Amino acid sequence: MPCDTKLKANQTIQQRATEVKKIAAFADELIRKNRLKIIIDKKTGAIAFDGMTDSEKDGCTDACIYRRIMATGTALAKQAIARAELVAGRGVNKQALAQGVHSHDGGRSFHHGH
Repeated sequence: MPCDTKLKANQTIQQRATEVKKIAAFADELIRKNRLKIIIDKKTGAIAFDGMTDSEKDGCTDACIYRRIMATGTALAKQAIARAELVAGRGVNKQALAQGVHSHDGGRSFHHGH
């Protein structure tokens, strides 16, 4: 995963991969507890998770959290993402994720990578 390669000083890829798994598991838990709102941009199909602080995300992007949940998350979290897609009237656009479309304000606005 791309987030696995955003290493901190003196950190191994294995250590970062473990952190990313924990961050995604925490997001999954928040989704199941209805404490994390999932927003799909109607225009681009990008995804945002509203309800986690930057420190809780620890350098993990919404796209990375989404990919991890879709790969290893719970059925309830995946269903919540599917409901968000229905609300938006479109699915998550993998091309938009790959191009770096993201939000810094919990999904109120989206823009391309910096």
